Amino acid sequence: MTKSAVPKRHLPTSPFKAPVTRAPEHFAIGDQVTHDVHGLGRVVGIEDAAALVDFGSAQMRILSPYAKMTKL
Repeated sequence: MTKSAVPKRHLPTSPFKAPVTRAPEHFAIGDQVTHDVHGLGRVVGIEDAAALVDFGSAQMRILSPYAKMTKL
């Protein structure tokens, strides 16, 4: 069984707290980042909806929203 990519709707009458939505991070050239799959890297380029990140062994184009990437 796989997880659905669509977030579940929160009902106003639910006794549970609504999930917190993370604000999209803004990256600049030279920022150090960590990615859940690729590890540590440094931002070497910024595009409209993507960031070009150098992970040492390869350069990857990470698309927005950056759910698996955080700034260090």
